[in-house]
This record gives sequence, C-alpha cells and structure tokens, in this order.
Amino acid sequence: MLKYTEMREKIKKIPPVVKNIADTLIKAGFEAYFVGGCVRSLALHMKPKDWDITTNAEPEEIQNLFPHSVYENKYGTVGVINDTDDETLRVVEVTPYRLESSYSDKRRPDEVRFTSNIEEDLKRRDFTINAMALALPADKAGKPGKNGEDLPADEAGYELIDLFGGQEDLEKKIIKAVGEPDSRFNEDALRILRAVRIASELDFTIESETKKSIKKHSAHLKEIAQERIRDELVKTIMSDRAKEGIELMSETGILKYIMPEMEEGIGIEQNKAHSFTVWEHNLKSLEYAVLKKWPLEIRLAALLHDVAKPVTRRRNDEKGDWTFYGHDVVGSKMTAKILARLKFPKKTIELVAKLVRYHLFFSDTEVVTLSAVRRLVRNVGQENVWDLMNVRFCDRIGMGRPKESPYRLRKYEAMIDEAMRAPLSVTSLKIDGNRLMELLKIQPGPKIGQILNILFEEVLDEPGKNTAEYLENKAIGLGDLPEKELENLAKQAKDKKTQIEQAEIKEIRQKWWVK
Repeated sequence: MLKYTEMREKIKKIPPVVKNIADTLIKAGFEAYFVGGCVRSLALHMKPKDWDITTNAEPEEIQNLFPHSVYENKYGTVGVINDTDDETLRVVEVTPYRLESSYSDKRRPDEVRFTSNIEEDLKRRDFTINAMALALPADKAGKPGKNGEDLPADEAGYELIDLFGGQEDLEKKIIKAVGEPDSRFNEDALRILRAVRIASELDFTIESETKKSIKKHSAHLKEIAQERIRDELVKTIMSDRAKEGIELMSETGILKYIMPEMEEGIGIEQNKAHSFTVWEHNLKSLEYAVLKKWPLEIRLAALLHDVAKPVTRRRNDEKGDWTFYGHDVVGSKMTAKILARLKFPKKTIELVAKLVRYHLFFSDTEVVTLSAVRRLVRNVGQENVWDLMNVRFCDRIGMGRPKESPYRLRKYEAMIDEAMRAPLSVTSLKIDGNRLMELLKIQPGPKIGQILNILFEEVLDEPGKNTAEYLENKAIGLGDLPEKELENLAKQAKDKKTQIEQAEIKEIRQKWWVK
C-alpha cells in the first residue's frame, strides 16, 4: 500500500494547471478526483500521458466554470482547454460521476446516467489499477494531514479511494478486471485489447481469470470499430515493449482479429541465411526498431516487411533450401491492405508499403552502380531513403546478424549520399546557351559550352556573381577571346569543377568510414 509520505511526493508532480482545474471545482462546491491512468502513472513514478478528473458536477456546470472548454459527446466528458505547449496538458477531460447501462453493441453504453456517488463511478471502470481516485480537497488546506502535520494547500488532506485493491495489484504487477471479467469485456470489447496493451507497456502479467476471459471473448473484437483497434495497436507498437505486446496478442488469441497475416509466419522455417522463423524474425526486427526509438512507420515496416514470406515460400530441392521470390512485392500489397483495413492514414499506408516493397534492394557495393542507387532513391524518394536503410538494419538484426551496418551497407549509404549530392551543373547559372547565342550572335558549337564552363567556375568561387547582368557582360568579353585561349580557360574551369566534386565525394566517404 502507498504510504502517506510516498503519496505526498507523488502529488507534488501534478502540474499546477491540472491542480487549478480541481481547485476550481472544489471552490465552487463540487467534488473533484483525479482518476484512471493518471493516478496509476503517479503511483508508478511515471509521467501521465493525459489527465482525467471526475466530479459530481454535471456537464453544464463544468462548462460554466470553464468557458474555454468543449462538450461534443453524450457521455458527459467536458474537455477543458489549456494554453500550453505540453500535449499532455492541452486538454484535461472532466467527466461527471456516471452509471452505465448495458452495452448491446460491445462498444458503447446504451445509456449514461450521472450519479453523485464516486464509488458507483469507480465500479464501472475496467481494471483495478485504473479504478483508483485521488482527491486534493482545497478546503482542507492548512489542516493537519493524516499523520498530524500541517500541510500546504497543494498537499493538504489528500484522499485515495481504492475499492478494488488497485494499489495491491500495482505492487504485484498484475492486470485484473474490476469485478467479474466477463461483464467488463462484454460491456466494452476494446478492454480486451487495452488489457494486453497496458500489460505489455508496464511489463505486468494478466491475472489468470482476466486472461481466461480475454481468450473467451476475443471474438468480440470483430464488433469494434477498426479505428479504435488501430489506436490501441499504435500505442502498443510505440511502447518500449512492442515485441512483447504483439506476442501477448497472439498468446491471448486476439491477434487473429487484428493482423491475422502476421500469425501465418509462426513456425515457418526460413532459408539458411536466417536463424529464426518468419514470425520470430519479424518480431526481432520490430524489437530493434523500438530499441533505436524509430518512428511508427519504420516500426510498422519492420514488423510487416516479411509478412508475405509464408505465401511465397517454395522449396528448391536442387539447393535443399527455401525460396521466397517476390515476397517484397507481394508483401507491399499485403501491407497496404492490412493498414487500410485498420484505417491508417493514406500517407502512412503509402510510406510503409513503399518501405516493404524496396526493403530487399541489392546492396553489393562491389557490383551495384551509382545509377542503380539513384534509381532506388528515385523510387523510394529522397525523403524516405534513410527510413528504408533503417528498415534494412532492422532486417539484419532480425536475422541474427551481430551488426546493423557492416562495411558493405556503410558503403551503400555513402553511395546514397553521393547519388543525392546536388550536382555541380551549368544549369544553375542565370544565363543559358540560347541567351549566349543571342548575345554573341553565334551558332551552336563548342564555344557555347566553353563559355558556360568558364562562367560556372567563377560562380563556384563567388556565388554573388550569379546574376544575369554580370554573366552577360562577362560573356561578351569571353566571346572576343582567341579560340585557343578560350579553350584553355574552359579546360581549367572543368578541371576545377572535377576537383571540387572529388573533394565532396571524399568527404562523403570519410563521413561513412569507407573508401
């Protein structure tokens, strides 16, 4: 159990903007409790991802106290808007104590009624560790604390309501349903996925009866909106224990209602280059993306990059090994279908599918040409090519390789840098061949290129000279030079351009520690 002194330290971490909302309610004659995930996070010494307050005030009364708020639902929740850059504080949800009727659609209560009893409100919540309520009554400021000491206003007279043993379950590190598990999951089937997500995030285990009920009711997820499932899935994948979360989804029988394609890889042996099955490989690839704290798109691509291997697997009897020809192309289509089904944004779908499509790029730098690298960059997009390299690193580690980036891949990265290097070209000049012919009254020929090269060399040294006026005047003077002199100047200019290019390439290769 949390001792008073321990709780007092945790209370100090509640941001002033949130305390002010609770204080405003209390000073107006209402009750106010912090509830749900924020209380759980405080108890675990974690920063809450959001703040929820429950009160005996009704929505209209809450809005009267907080004019800068929104109320656009039928469940009583008022969003109090705060002027802050902290996303976790921008909107604080304030909800009246409420009772809920049956859940005929396994998603939302058929009817919501407000109550004046905090205990009744807590009974409807999902898990014991989310069913604790914490109050900081402002009217008790200056009065003795529970150990007799005088307390300042922001620490005075706290009250922790824990009807279902949430503190004990926090200490035991278990996820346990409030009351009868079957009832909780029949009310809102999304709680099935939420239990798994919270367990994986916190490295908790799911209590046996709760876990049994999850397996029993897993099919209810078919009745849940894909957007709600997607949001829980994203939270799982973006957690530090995403791999364990996906594994737990499979163990509890719910993954087949979210990404059934993933489970096709369970037990599927790969070729000799791999140490793990397709399922294990994909999860280890995701694990590495998590370790590197890479964004959602890379994590999704790492998880799904080999999703098509089970359907493309063929036995090569001659080599005595398995082949997976075309799994990158097929996998890209499967990935797009999976993410579209889960209602991911179009931009996310397109990027992840592209990363899966090109994750198998040929990277033997002894053979691959710069033009081939340029084609890859063009296909993937300059803005995405480094994400693709990161997916490749995940793939390598997922194979059981010791290094994400051996010399060969560092050399390939250098080639990407070189391919994307802005070329030194006369096309950047504020004058072109047509204008030269018009200005000098000459026909197309070597002289045009010679003059442009000379002008370009000047601009390389002094970019400020790249104006139409300066270049035209300079061109007129060059046009009067003898043919041989002009030819020599042009050669010197080209040589200098080559030297600059070579220096840039050398710098790129030094950056990647390659030759």
